[in-house]
Amino acid sequence: MEFLQPRSLAEAIEAKAEHPAAVPIAGGTDVMVEINFDARRPAALLDLNRVGELRSWQRSDGQVRLGATLTYTRLMAELSDVLPGLAMAARTVGSPQIRNRGTVGGNLGAASPAGDCHPVLLAAGATVEATSARGRRLIPAAEFFTGPKRNALAADELITAVLIPAAPGPQQFAKIGTRNAMVIAVCAFALELRPPRATTGAAPRATTADNPVSDYPVAMGSVGTGVGSAGPTPLRARAAEEFLSGVLGEAGLWQSAGRLPDRVAQRFGELVAAAARPIDDVRGTAAYRRHALSVLARRTLAWAWDSYRAEGGAPGCG
Repeated sequence: MEFLQPRSLAEAIEAKAEHPAAVPIAGGTDVMVEINFDARRPAALLDLNRVGELRSWQRSDGQVRLGATLTYTRLMAELSDVLPGLAMAARTVGSPQIRNRGTVGGNLGAASPAGDCHPVLLAAGATVEATSARGRRLIPAAEFFTGPKRNALAADELITAVLIPAAPGPQQFAKIGTRNAMVIAVCAFALELRPPRATTGAAPRATTADNPVSDYPVAMGSVGTGVGSAGPTPLRARAAEEFLSGVLGEAGLWQSAGRLPDRVAQRFGELVAAAARPIDDVRGTAAYRRHALSVLARRTLAWAWDSYRAEGGAPGCG
């Protein structure tokens, strides 16, 4: 097995072009397990730990650019106020040792249906930045996962960053596991509330060449969801998003920040469960996953809406 160790992003991209079969590695929390159990034997490993450009993050124009090898520990420590949902998910990943090594980029590259960060990236409308010697392209998170442990990357591409809009409102993440720590999710759910904003203000999800995944009606408000470990890929519960967005807008709840009717939470949970495509496996049955997702959807909605009400509702909508 060949071991490649570039010292810059340019060298890393060149190495990937010359060795398209090389498997990128940073924390190694997924790749090394597969190698140790002889489930994978790549021709080469591409070590990205010396590529400083991939370890940084920047915030600009309402968007956060996360370098692909930024660790979960740094994410939790430095970005919990800007990306609270992603920080919540990061706290559920493995042990402190794994969080010190594991990265969001690595989680994406593995493309596991049970990846803890994936539901949040879907709910937030994130974009994956893929770079090769041919240039850079942006892949909406909703289009990045193509099957179990398969993604939309070309053979010569590296994940160089994840572009995530700064949280426009309350975010929540919850997962079910067979124990409270060091566990693969039986199912997981992420929720983002996007309160309406004045159209004269900066739109956190403006459609631009750098951020093409915008379905956020700024003036009306909307909702984002992400479902994990309940289908061949992470997925969105689009019908649930449309239902809740419609109720919050038509009933004037964004403006009043009033109590959310129980029937609304119940229906939201039902629609989230209906969006799942789970299977029976050693961690749980399909029926249990659908039931658990319904519960998680109702709970996260209650927590997020309580936060919204505590913050006084949507700015400029009173």
